[in-house]
Amino acid sequence: MKKFMALLLALAMVLSMAACGGSSAPAATEAPKADAPAAEAPKAEAPAASEYRVAMVTDYGDITDQSFNQTTWEAVIEFGEANGVEYKYYKPTTNDTAGRVASVELAIAEGYNVIVMPGYAFGGTIAEVSGQYPDIKFIALDVSAGDLLEGGVALKGESYDYNPSNWNLTDYVYMDNVYCAIYQEELSGYMAGYAAVKLGYTKLGFLGGMAVPAVVRFGYGYVQGVDAAAKELGITVDMNYAYGNQFFGDADITAVMDTWYQGGTEVVFACGGGIWNSAAEAAKKVGGKVIGVDTDQSPVIDAAFGEGMTVTSAMKGLRPTTIDTLTDVIVGGNWANYAGKIDTLGLVSADPEANYVQLPTATTQFEEGKFTEADYAAMVKAMFEGTITVSNDISTMPAVTNVTINDQGNLK
Repeated sequence: MKKFMALLLALAMVLSMAACGGSSAPAATEAPKADAPAAEAPKAEAPAASEYRVAMVTDYGDITDQSFNQTTWEAVIEFGEANGVEYKYYKPTTNDTAGRVASVELAIAEGYNVIVMPGYAFGGTIAEVSGQYPDIKFIALDVSAGDLLEGGVALKGESYDYNPSNWNLTDYVYMDNVYCAIYQEELSGYMAGYAAVKLGYTKLGFLGGMAVPAVVRFGYGYVQGVDAAAKELGITVDMNYAYGNQFFGDADITAVMDTWYQGGTEVVFACGGGIWNSAAEAAKKVGGKVIGVDTDQSPVIDAAFGEGMTVTSAMKGLRPTTIDTLTDVIVGGNWANYAGKIDTLGLVSADPEANYVQLPTATTQFEEGKFTEADYAAMVKAMFEGTITVSNDISTMPAVTNVTINDQGNLK
């Protein structure tokens, strides 16, 4: 990615300075002349990487969810090990803002000064703690302006009627020490749905976790991709669509998945933390398939439930976002480039493997004559150039012509 390449250059500069012991001597091989002008006084340097300690706080899941939290935590570990920076994770004792605030404050009390928070649920936490700890850097993934604003309005005890044109975020949330990244999940959802239909599947399912914006974007993008591929093939596709209203699988969700698969559903896009367990458990009984989410879930799902179960995964760049940002902030000293910003990350290139949203080319079940890696590359190029457009409107189910949708709403 362009951003990642820039970070590599920044890292290379830091390492080259370290190799010369921090000396300000000229890099040229020619000795400086005796009458050379005196060097300017050195500018104040950014804090050294050793002065930072990174903590991650989990949201509804934990670091073994094989999804959102685990991917982010593994990225924190990778960064910490590569740069000699201390790291630790905290799991709140309760799944609410009070529990998350307590974990953040514990991390700060124990000396951690960069806090990584994955998940929309941290909106209220950030609103509560950012102003209290102006010297702490908060990095939040999947936390939008709406999440922050809702938390800030609630904190002030006001009624919440979010309309971006009527509210000023910084009136409610201290943002000087906050960076948020959100993703265009609708794009990778579209990719997964398009691929599934092109590969020959005509009876599909979408099982979301909670109907929060990121999950809905995945789902509605999936619907649009399915419809586009079905139009091209001149067929009609059947789809079951539901939310489990939780981010984990259980016997009740598995029972619903049993009815889907035994009723003919071939592939379910399981989107929401550990809820994929219920889809995979039901799929195994009938030789069905699943589509993973957030990261490439095929190694885990296939190992646990059967080789070849995972058709593909609709991924978003949790790992590169975490590593890129920590590297630029801690190693590069460039926090000013992030403070107060909410970045939307998606396609940055026509290269399928250079984006924040993508399918895993190594494990997607491409098939000659149906949907190949070259077909996928062509689709990404068309999306990047604007030939293919995907709506991010989550206010209503996308209009379709070649998909029959059985929308079951929340299962619980």
